[in-house]
Order: sequence, then C-alpha cells, then structure tokens
Amino acid sequence: MSPTDASTDAVSAASTDVGTGACPDVGEDSAAQGIGRGTDNEDTLNLRLPDELVVLFEEERSGADAMTADAADRHGQRSWSDSTTPRASRTPGGDDLLDGVADWGPILTPAGVFQLVPVRVERDLALICRWMNDPAVAAFWELAGHQNVTEDHLRPQLAGDGRSFPCLGVLDGSPMSYWEIYRADLDPLARHYPVRPHDTGIHLLIGAVTDRGRGLGSTLLRAVADLVLDRRPACARVIAEPDLRNIPSVTAFLSAGFRFSAEVDLPAKRAALMIRERSLRDLL
Repeated sequence: MSPTDASTDAVSAASTDVGTGACPDVGEDSAAQGIGRGTDNEDTLNLRLPDELVVLFEEERSGADAMTADAADRHGQRSWSDSTTPRASRTPGGDDLLDGVADWGPILTPAGVFQLVPVRVERDLALICRWMNDPAVAAFWELAGHQNVTEDHLRPQLAGDGRSFPCLGVLDGSPMSYWEIYRADLDPLARHYPVRPHDTGIHLLIGAVTDRGRGLGSTLLRAVADLVLDRRPACARVIAEPDLRNIPSVTAFLSAGFRFSAEVDLPAKRAALMIRERSLRDLL
C-alpha cells in the first residue's frame, strides 16, 4: 500500500495525475498530515538461485547495462541523473530489501531512455509537492498541502529499512514522474491478499498534463515492472492496488501487462489488485 493508509492508490495518475498545482511555502502549518509506511514485519523465505545462474544473470545484465548507458549518453539522460550518487542516496539499511534500486540504471523504452533516480529531498521536494497539490493527484494520494506534508511522506521511506524506495522517473533527461518501489510482502497490504515472498509493489504518478492520455503511463509501467523482475531474481510478481474508482489507472495497468486478480477492501478504499507475473511477462 501507499505510505498513507488514507490513500493507497498504486498509480493514481498513470494517465490522470498532473503537476500543475501550486505548492505552498514550507514554513506554514500543514493542512494535512503525512503518515509513514507501516512497520509490519512479514517473514519471508530466503530464496536463492544456484551460483552458476547468478553468474550468468550478472553477465547478461552487465552487457545490457553497457548498451543502455551508451544510449543514455546520446539522449542526455546522464547529465541529470549523475547529480545523484546512487549508493550515497540509499537508505541506511543499504536498500538490500529491494536489491539496490539506486543502482538499477537507465533502460531503453519505446518512449525514450528512462531511469528511476532516488529522491533527494533538498533537490526534489518542491517538484513533488507541486505534483501532489494537483487536484487529480490529491484525490487519490491525499498529500496536498504545504511542503512539510510531502516531506513527512518522503522522509520515513528514506530513513527506513529499505522496504520502500521513492524515486523520480527521469525520461530523456527530464524528471516527469514520481515512483515508489516497495516490498509488498513486508507492507500492510500483505494482510489483504495471498502474499508471496518478495512480491514487489509499484506506486506511480505522472507529473505533467502533456504526459497524460497518450499511453505513456502504460509504457513506463510495463518497463518498470520488467525492470523489477530483471533486477530482483527472487521476485516472481509485481503488485499494484489502484483505487477501483480510478478507471484510467486500472486501464493503464491492464495495458502494461498486469492482470486483474481481485477486488480488495483496504482501510481507506476498495482496490483493484493487479499482478504482473514473471511466468506471463512474455505473454501479456
């Protein structure tokens, strides 16, 4: 679930979230409260691939990363993301619970070169706050208000144990979306569906009006879900739980290769449980 139990929409704006709202000053009192991610600890299995498969996986990944890095140079992607030192931006726990999101690097997508760049509050707070204050976003994320509302949402994740990792989505060198990659099996969401070890969740909002309504959300959701499966060998499923009322969001997940699994009653909404399975990734 989203770090706010009041609004656990996984992609409240895959095709509806926009970033035109004004962001109030930091110093004023908040009109809303940010709530940190739940701290429930679910036991997980220690799944391990044979050493020879891990070596083969790493060799293939290194080759793919080198080609993608070259493409990122040509598109100017690295000029922005290089301002973040990946390992320095990790959570104190080393981001081990999510296999180093900060180091996943850029990928080629039909929309361009895309990268998940770890959030830095001092650099990104005003931008994310502006997106959160757009009415279309606020309706599902419920984080509208002054900058301290957004900051209170971000800092528990950044200072936590690495089970949730907030990122900016940078497309062809420009930050255009906000993402949370999280361990669904270690989240309060795990109480509401048949969880499996290492299930990994996605939350997304698209920041700009010009990026909505043209399939970009679906393209990036598919790319990031596949990135999760590539970078997390122990993860067999990518999970999302958009609000059932958010039809564009649910549609974006379906177009991205997720399947509708069930309706689930969460503390503040009725959600569509969406799943993208490793075994079906080449079929959907």
